[in-house]
Amino acid sequence: MKQRKNYTADFKAKVAIAAIKGDKTVNEIASTYSLHPNQVMTWKKQALGIIPDAFSSRPLRQAEADEELRARLYQEIGQLKVELDWLKKKVGLLT
Repeated sequence: MKQRKNYTADFKAKVAIAAIKGDKTVNEIASTYSLHPNQVMTWKKQALGIIPDAFSSRPLRQAEADEELRARLYQEIGQLKVELDWLKKKVGLLT
């Protein structure tokens, strides 16, 4: 059984950049790196899809939203612990 090849992110980026530059055809790039032309095109499309996000402020807003959610969840955990301790005391007094 033939095992699938795993490529590093650096290698994929190098191939995608070569394809985006357009100095060589996709077939030339594929033969240079011993890949199938469809793989080169897939990595090129992935790279072009990611590039606009690098220049947007969305990751910053997402990080702020994540931090806010984390703070709310920690607050809720603290409140639930206090309530649990109170209930344990009450049950201990009744029994």
